[in-house]
Amino acid sequence: MSSQKVPTSYEVLDDRFRTGRCANGDAKLEVLHDDCRWAEGPLYLPAWRQLIWSDIPNDRLLRWDEATGTVGVFRTPAGYVNGNTLDREGRLICCEQGNRRVTRTEHDGRVTVLADRFEGKRFNSPNDAVVRSDGSIWFSDPDFGITSDYEGHRAPAEIGGCHVYRIDPVTGDVRIVADGFDGPNGLVFSPDERKLYVSDSRAAQIRAFDVHDDTTLSDGVVFAESKDSGFDNIRFDDGGRLWAAALHDGVHCYDPDGTLIGRITVPEAVANIAFGGPRNNRLFIAATTSLYSLVMSVTGLPRVRAL
Repeated sequence: MSSQKVPTSYEVLDDRFRTGRCANGDAKLEVLHDDCRWAEGPLYLPAWRQLIWSDIPNDRLLRWDEATGTVGVFRTPAGYVNGNTLDREGRLICCEQGNRRVTRTEHDGRVTVLADRFEGKRFNSPNDAVVRSDGSIWFSDPDFGITSDYEGHRAPAEIGGCHVYRIDPVTGDVRIVADGFDGPNGLVFSPDERKLYVSDSRAAQIRAFDVHDDTTLSDGVVFAESKDSGFDNIRFDDGGRLWAAALHDGVHCYDPDGTLIGRITVPEAVANIAFGGPRNNRLFIAATTSLYSLVMSVTGLPRVRAL
């Protein structure tokens, strides 16, 4: 099935973007789908050669099939799902903004609630999640889904802050691991899992936290800032570079030392990115109404890391 393609450009801001072959991919973005209200949360499923992503205001999860190029509805209603990830057993983890909870879809299709409260109070609207190699689930909880009825259900905040939480893989206990955010959004572990990176959309920052052996975090330091755009989610490639959905400024690429070395232009506001494809070198970009992809000369961080 053929798809539309639109021009893109790689903006080299530092020679490391060129020498790292970051700008040697496709010259055009492939438009895989263009009928969303606000596309979010792309997640590639290698076993099925499919990608699922969220269309939050339409309250649905969509599915794109790599072999045929067809798009269908994976789940609706979907609880105004935002971010999606896989656990170490290949089960789908969803951050449901509307239901204010984190869920797991079992292999038989049942949906299990992993967390919906902290100290008896409902979460704001879980946004994005990442699974560490020990099986723990870490997720951000801004208030984006309770400020209006567009991406969830307008409601008062019960917790009184926007934090990052950890779900224990054995007990299921939930605790705050980082706070002090205006709008915590995307999060990702460094390749060695010794750091946790968290984007704060409202502060237009990405903060880096040291992860200690007891899974507590040190105070986060600012890794990157953007004067022109807030950040959404973030991903690592296998060269240790951090790629960020920079909302109104395309996709940013940061060297491990925090230098912005390049950008990829996108014709719509970018909400979320994910590496996928058989070689994990296809960048999927959820941007406003559309799902784009770009086959690149860099490869995403391996999907599953050893315990």
